[in-house]
Amino acid sequence: MNEKLEKKADEDTSEKPIKNNEVSLEQKLKDSEDKTLRALAEIENQRRRFEKEIKDAFDFGGFNLAKETLSLLDNLHRAKISIKNDEGLKNNKDLHKFLENIEIIEKDLVSIFEKNKIIKIISIKEKFDPNLHQAMMEIEDETVEPGTIVQEIQPGYMYGDRLLRPSFVGVAKKKDQNNEEKEEKKGV
Repeated sequence: MNEKLEKKADEDTSEKPIKNNEVSLEQKLKDSEDKTLRALAEIENQRRRFEKEIKDAFDFGGFNLAKETLSLLDNLHRAKISIKNDEGLKNNKDLHKFLENIEIIEKDLVSIFEKNKIIKIISIKEKFDPNLHQAMMEIEDETVEPGTIVQEIQPGYMYGDRLLRPSFVGVAKKKDQNNEEKEEKKGV
């Protein structure tokens, strides 16, 4: 009987390590499978990020160039206004032709911008939007609702869905009652 008990004890002890090894092997297999799935998920996420970065590079690669080029358009516009207002040039017989040429260049530049998704932001008579506009001053104006843009100092532009440059604007505000009272006291 002792022999049977010893044999039984040997069988019990010999089975336990095998079961422990099997459990640990199964656990190792599950851990390895989990790590593999996580690695595959990470690779897939990285692939998506790279695709988005490539798309953004194509869509917005010219962003800095576009931002710098806006100054050309601004300077052309300023030159045109300056020439129109110059008293010495107003009597020049070729002034009209010169201004026409500046306008043609300006229109060509605007056309190139539009082909490349650079669009001017419409500001005048629009409600002030801090995402598109930068308020440079407040102007007392009772004819429009407060917060409405009444003056555009420098136009803003969008590059696709991104803001390239905000519009610099003057925003309407209500006439200040304190200023009215001060003006009345000065007048009396």
